[in-house]
Amino acid sequence: MTVVAVGDIAEQLRGVSYSKADATTQEEAGLVPVLRANNISENGLTFDNLVYVPKKYVRPHQYLKQGDVVIAASSGSLDVVGKAGDLRKDFHGSFGAFCKVLRPNQKKVDPVYFSHFFKTATYRGKISSLAAGANINNLKNEHLDDLLIPLPSLDEQKRIAAILDKADQLRQKRRQAIALLDSLTQSIYLEMFGEPASQPWAMATIGEIAIDIRTGPFGSQLLHSEFVDDGIAVLGIDNAVNNRFEWGKARFITKDKYRQLSRYTVKPDDVLITIMGTCGRCAVVPHDIPIAINTKHLCCITLDRSRVLPQYLHACFLNDPGVLRQLGVQAKGAVMPGLNMGIIKSLNIPIPSIALQQIFEQRLSALSQHLIAAEMAAGQSDELFSSLQHRAFAGQL
Repeated sequence: MTVVAVGDIAEQLRGVSYSKADATTQEEAGLVPVLRANNISENGLTFDNLVYVPKKYVRPHQYLKQGDVVIAASSGSLDVVGKAGDLRKDFHGSFGAFCKVLRPNQKKVDPVYFSHFFKTATYRGKISSLAAGANINNLKNEHLDDLLIPLPSLDEQKRIAAILDKADQLRQKRRQAIALLDSLTQSIYLEMFGEPASQPWAMATIGEIAIDIRTGPFGSQLLHSEFVDDGIAVLGIDNAVNNRFEWGKARFITKDKYRQLSRYTVKPDDVLITIMGTCGRCAVVPHDIPIAINTKHLCCITLDRSRVLPQYLHACFLNDPGVLRQLGVQAKGAVMPGLNMGIIKSLNIPIPSIALQQIFEQRLSALSQHLIAAEMAAGQSDELFSSLQHRAFAGQL
């Protein structure tokens, strides 16, 4: 199989530079929609949260074409830089300065085959090593142009692209099933509890129904230099960012350090809410949690379980229309303008009977079994897709 440089089969385009004063998030006549790095997801390009700029900023060749691959070229995070998505449908718009576009020469390379190369672990690993910088990670033109890509015949490329597309579609359907199951939590909550104004339940603030509310150690109490490879776990944003408890980056402190910070110990059934970075994400601490503390990025709530159950508070915080209004957002998952322990303490929530909360927890428990099965299937689909990608670009498919 022939191996060629990306620059030999694709044209590289630079993004649009525009005045922020002239940009808007509202679609208006005479303005051009612009994709940015946040429009590039692991599942391809998204077309919400666009920026609109006057036509004077966009050169004719900067309008996107079907088959173009849009790449995040600059970011403070290596998880973002290098992310790529291809344009599979018509879009009369452009792309921002923190992105680059590769436009494949369709006489030399099938655009779908070409786009799949930028979803591979090999590509992401290579880009991460090239783009890393002291403060911000940048892709240079040569980083993309000099990438080597296997190039079989066009007919073979199309065959491979069709196989990868089918596998990717299966993977996407698995993810969509998980999202649907996750949304059922909101449906069950609204069905059972609805708008508190129309219900007879008493209201109370989170501060009133909590035994303890705390954030983690601040400043010199816990330094990054004090993290070790093993010991007492330290929980952060990554453990709650997906609105459920997950083990993320491993962070530990010594037992001696823990003795100094034991007041920040996280307990089973505590409710965690992120208050820095991505604010407003929420998770319930599982029963099998080892000894652990939380960082200053989390608000940790120990509840009076005779009044409020943790799964109910978790669902209430994420789904209750009245609570969301108090937080200044209109929908679950929206970006919150700011959050701190004082705001959380003052949130007024409905307090249904414990019996009704227990029924709610039972329904969620049944749903979680389906969710676990769906996630296992999604994981298998991801592994299959990754294997197919590797074989495809190794000439083994």
